[in-house]
Amino acid sequence: MAEAARLIGLPLAALVCLATALLLSLYGTPLAARAALRFGIVDLPDGSLKRHRGPVPYLGGLAVYGSFILTMALVFDFDQRVLGLLLAGTILVLLGLVDDFGVLGVGPKFLGQAFATVVLIKSGIAIQIGMLPEWANLALTALWIVGITNALNIIDIMDGLAAGVAVIAAAFMLIISCVNSDTSIALMTATLIGSLLGFLRYNVHPAQIFLGDTGSLFVGMMLGALAMIGKYDAVNSVGWLTPLLILAVPIFDTLFVMTLRAARRSNPFKGSPDHFALRLRRAGLPAPRVVMLTWILASAMGCLGMFNVAVEATMSLMLVAGAAGALVICGAALLRLPEAPAPEPRGDAEPDLHVMFESADPDVADMHERAMVRQAQRNLERWRRR
Repeated sequence: MAEAARLIGLPLAALVCLATALLLSLYGTPLAARAALRFGIVDLPDGSLKRHRGPVPYLGGLAVYGSFILTMALVFDFDQRVLGLLLAGTILVLLGLVDDFGVLGVGPKFLGQAFATVVLIKSGIAIQIGMLPEWANLALTALWIVGITNALNIIDIMDGLAAGVAVIAAAFMLIISCVNSDTSIALMTATLIGSLLGFLRYNVHPAQIFLGDTGSLFVGMMLGALAMIGKYDAVNSVGWLTPLLILAVPIFDTLFVMTLRAARRSNPFKGSPDHFALRLRRAGLPAPRVVMLTWILASAMGCLGMFNVAVEATMSLMLVAGAAGALVICGAALLRLPEAPAPEPRGDAEPDLHVMFESADPDVADMHERAMVRQAQRNLERWRRR
């Protein structure tokens, strides 16, 4: 694909990757939903944090991963870094898949993420800050990958929120990589965008399928790795701070939640209703509006990130410090909002099983598929009567 990018231009090659991944994801997401319903891999409301009406299938992340890796296989020339990314991503997909079955604890999850980080480092994907010793760069690499991976997982609390923020962040990384003529990063971010957009078709409010840990861990790791190896210092010697701006929303929510949990001396890894999106929901904003405001904030921070790569170092430091200060002020304002979540933050409708099955397979009218739809509907009815 690198040769094709030189022939037809990098933006057009990126568009081809995006479109290919989009089509595969649009087809694959309903297939994943059908598989999740068949095998009972669904997210059940629990009356506290999960207040959607009825079971919603997981495995949306499997569709994102499948469309991403199939597009890579079709259009990419594999080198060491690409193979390292794919292997690390596969490790996290398997890790998330096991976790979506509810059988994985916190320790094994972090251990799996550590293995994925080692794979990335061995393939040459690591932070390289010239003023720091090698051990410090490796430590920052591990902290960054594990941090962003879990930040995306933490922010996946509302229909379309995590996937939309990921699309926006990847879009800004795509623009910067095209400007820098960084072919590999541009094509991979374009592929990730296409995979996520196809999934978002079914994930916006009211969601018909969720990412699950399978998707949020994979997407978080990909964003962290691609942001980490981008080129930001052509003009600005501290341009490596740019990813902090592009991924500011998940970073902010993670720090906000962890700070509150630490202040209460509660388990930092146990879900709680103190996310900024849930606080906005409690303030009376409908879920789609909360998501839209979050997307706007992510876009604004991404624009600051693009501006950051073009300014000199002093201005860059002031810009990052100003953005951090503004987010701290926002966090202080959010503390004044109620902590308890509003009813039904993740959607107010059950998944349209007929839409999901029909769009997944044109032969859905056969007796086997009809029986499966009826069985899934009976399962939902039984759940509703409990």
